[in-house]
Amino acid sequence: MTLILAGDIGGTKTILRLMEESEPPLLRTIYEKRYRSGDFPDLVPIVQQFLAAVNTPIPPKACFAIAGPVVNNTAKLTNLAWFLDAERLQQQLNIASVSLINDFTAVGYGVLGLEAQDFYTLQPGKLNPEAPIAVIGAGTGLGQGFLIKQGKFYQAFPSEGGHADFAPRTELEFQLLKYLLDKHDIQRVSVERVVSGLGIVSIYQFLRDRKITDESPDIAEIVRTWEQEAGKQEKSVDPGAVIGTAAVQGRDRLCEQTMQLFVEAYGAEAGNLALKLLPYGGLYVAGGIAPKILPLIQNSEFLFNFTHKGRMRPLLEEIPIHVVINQQVGLIGAAIYASRL
Repeated sequence: MTLILAGDIGGTKTILRLMEESEPPLLRTIYEKRYRSGDFPDLVPIVQQFLAAVNTPIPPKACFAIAGPVVNNTAKLTNLAWFLDAERLQQQLNIASVSLINDFTAVGYGVLGLEAQDFYTLQPGKLNPEAPIAVIGAGTGLGQGFLIKQGKFYQAFPSEGGHADFAPRTELEFQLLKYLLDKHDIQRVSVERVVSGLGIVSIYQFLRDRKITDESPDIAEIVRTWEQEAGKQEKSVDPGAVIGTAAVQGRDRLCEQTMQLFVEAYGAEAGNLALKLLPYGGLYVAGGIAPKILPLIQNSEFLFNFTHKGRMRPLLEEIPIHVVINQQVGLIGAAIYASRL
């Protein structure tokens, strides 16, 4: 039996999980705990506190999924003043092998460890276990990645596809593009500006300012508060989540129209990714937003816009599409990666 330490390291929270490896790919969770990242000056004291609480031998292998770019096994967190170096972590924690991977790369590995209850199949397609797997996930930003089978294992690769150009397809989306160009005084709009948590707010502002439908006073107050806090690293409200919830509950027409446009754009971009990879191993819709708005994805135009690619429609109709419900998919991926060290 081999102990494995996996971590999901973000600017707000750090989740650590100690696991026991038996026959691959079986991993049994021994202990898990969540910490506020901002309460610590570095990752080392968090791990030390965690290992002291669990009172087991020091695991020989660890992998930490980092919310930020990872270069040569080092990382600077996007929203936290931590600089992590795997070699330093090995020395200070006395762990023989430590690896740092990007958080969305971890999500890529994590889909390999999902069980049936961890995802919802939107389109069964025709599975080819030798084909690539694609992962897309809207949250704070828009993550994209893919996995290629190499021998008996898949290898995950990151992508910056979320920063590709937003491609409007309807008159309303062309108006949205012009609105964002003017509002931010920029020369181009990335798809992440539309398909993300911030994108939800941007779409809401666009429809509000175009007076498409009247605002509800309670939603309006939350959005105004968020707008007044522009520039602050931590905001007191999350209008994207509020808009999504109101749309799912069917209690606000402007929120419903906002999420309809968001889901359509999300489906179209997932289809764009699928065209480039032909992931007959499956396309997984991950990220923090999809599970919370699953009824909208099930009952909206997501799938139509995914497959609405002209002559390529028959190809896309054969791609399995799964919505990831398990929000700890990144932690699962970090554990899978650590088991291979």
